[in-house]
Amino acid sequence: MKMLLAQSNLTLMGGAELTILKIAERYNPIIYTAEYNKAKTYKEFKDFDIRVISKGRFGGLLPYSRASQGLDYGLAFYNIKVREDYDIINAHLGPSHWIRNNNERVMWHCHTPLRDIYDLYQFRMSLRKPHNRPMYAVGAKIVRMIDQGVVKKIEQIVTNSPNTLSRIRKYYDRDAIVVGSGVDCSKYSDDGDGKYFFYPSRFSPNKRQDYVLRAFQIFSRNVKGYKLIMAGGLSSDPFYMNYYKSIVSLSKKIGNVEIFTDVPEKRLIELYSRSTAVLYSPINEDMGVVPLQAMASGKVIISVNEGGPRYTVTNRKTGFLVNNESEMASRMAEIVDNVSLREKIANAGLHEAKTKFSWDAFLKRYDASIKKTLKGA
Repeated sequence: MKMLLAQSNLTLMGGAELTILKIAERYNPIIYTAEYNKAKTYKEFKDFDIRVISKGRFGGLLPYSRASQGLDYGLAFYNIKVREDYDIINAHLGPSHWIRNNNERVMWHCHTPLRDIYDLYQFRMSLRKPHNRPMYAVGAKIVRMIDQGVVKKIEQIVTNSPNTLSRIRKYYDRDAIVVGSGVDCSKYSDDGDGKYFFYPSRFSPNKRQDYVLRAFQIFSRNVKGYKLIMAGGLSSDPFYMNYYKSIVSLSKKIGNVEIFTDVPEKRLIELYSRSTAVLYSPINEDMGVVPLQAMASGKVIISVNEGGPRYTVTNRKTGFLVNNESEMASRMAEIVDNVSLREKIANAGLHEAKTKFSWDAFLKRYDASIKKTLKGA
């Protein structure tokens, strides 16, 4: 089978990029992307035929922003006509699925609909200065029209969780096959308790590092001797840099916080292995591989009770689901005080990761989805 894979950019080491890598290792596709930075993403991508397509011209006429970058990406995929022979195009993060405009037999792996114009639209609007909001509203409306028009033509949609499935149904009035995600338990280990809580995620407002900082501040009032470590990718985009600076400032006020950016995968795995527990606080996350990686490391995951973690974490059995910062702080204190409970939950989480979320199980579901797409084409 000849697969072409489309991905908006390969510039981070996130959960979506890891999933794409595993799919690439299985099917050895040609990979189309609008931007590739081999120093910032998984090094294994260098072994594949990666083709950086021309970006859109219209976005280049505007001052650089996340919106103009997205427009460049979108136009690149919207306008491309694939010349290679192929059986299926596997598109991933939006707007790479716009490749369906001029090409058939597309299976879109919807990690999430474009959040800035759908479920996070009001949140993103609130972060903008008042004089920028009317232009953002008009731009979002235009992009929604293009996006929904393209999605109507896509042959098959697969997705990562019931949470993302609900968005697909809401915004596109379409159904999708839930294929989940995976984790390689052999790469992770439990190397003891280094007396720190760990939050790994790229620095972005919707990842809410500030939420974890406030929880740690509450925890530290009553329990001494622990640190908070945060690590993740950092974009040079001013939108993300400004948020990162606010996080650094808040962490200095709280104290006992260490922040690392763009850490290699080996170092990230080490940080998991020595943590007391792993914290997770994104806004209504699509799926989220952090809970899976925490469980694979034999660590308790303490996550917000929303989005994808509801699919991967069973409260008080394989981890904790919490509803606010105070509750997160309470669960942190509870596992510090009750080591037997911590070990019980961590062991249950590890078993869940091995049995339910292996990459082999994920790829079997993927094989079936591809066959269904081709059969219906």
